[in-house]
Amino acid sequence: MSVSQEIAPRVDIAFRLAANLVPLDHGYALFGAICRIAGDLHGAGWLAVHPLSGVPRPDGLLAVDAHRGLRLRLEPGQIARVLCLAGKRLELDGHSARVGVSTVHAIEPAAELRARIVVIKGFTEPEPFREALRRQLDALEVVARIELGRRRMIAVNGYTVVGFETALHELTPEGSLRAQYAGLGGKQRMGCGVLVPAGRRARRTQAPAEA
Repeated sequence: MSVSQEIAPRVDIAFRLAANLVPLDHGYALFGAICRIAGDLHGAGWLAVHPLSGVPRPDGLLAVDAHRGLRLRLEPGQIARVLCLAGKRLELDGHSARVGVSTVHAIEPAAELRARIVVIKGFTEPEPFREALRRQLDALEVVARIELGRRRMIAVNGYTVVGFETALHELTPEGSLRAQYAGLGGKQRMGCGVLVPAGRRARRTQAPAEA
């Protein structure tokens, strides 16, 4: 069986979201809020959660872009597992957001993809990280030119997790879909490693950059 057959296709489900402010570093809190409604999803390899979009503020909060809403990447057969989020209120470290109706979007190939942050356990320096990422892409049979951006950090259960802003260039359509379906690295249910076409990168903010 080829690698491409082993990677289950994904779609994005987008929920409307009524929220003003949430923590800038919200990945862990957002996933926890989703689990409190949809049940324990910690072992759900079929799920990734996009970081919320918005404008970062100097007080450590994010002014949420309601147009982008709450986006989950998942296998089509699992959509029913998350429809219960509609109409519910998410609590994120003292800030609340009301989830609305949802729409499903196919994932489209793009020659250039970006992720706000990619985390690979045990790799916190650029060159070893790049080599580890290359091994992941090789395992997926994805050929791409890797570009690392700023080092970024997220907080997970009181611990600081380090990763890098990452871009993939010169992808084939098939490789682009494989990469988006599989994601990169770990903590994908907390907003890490979720790839989107580069043109959709603007105003997507989740993890603060290292000073």
